[in-house]
Amino acid sequence: MTDTTVPDRLSVNPTSPYFNEALLERGVGIRFKGVEKTNVEEYCISEGWVRVAVGKTVDRNGNPLTMKLQGPVEAWIKD
Repeated sequence: MTDTTVPDRLSVNPTSPYFNEALLERGVGIRFKGVEKTNVEEYCISEGWVRVAVGKTVDRNGNPLTMKLQGPVEAWIKD
């Protein structure tokens, strides 16, 4: 992976196969339907969806409840 590319799919959950700690430490910006989002838990550019946290609600394992939203997704590295 080069410095200017972001993966097609990325998750902030450490148990996910799409988790990349080094990239998340650098910072990844997400724009969904033209609006920058800060509460994205996971995204997929090719399939056009994001998973966003629903308030402060958590499931019985302590993970945030998420909602999958469909639409155009843009991602970039912040630094």
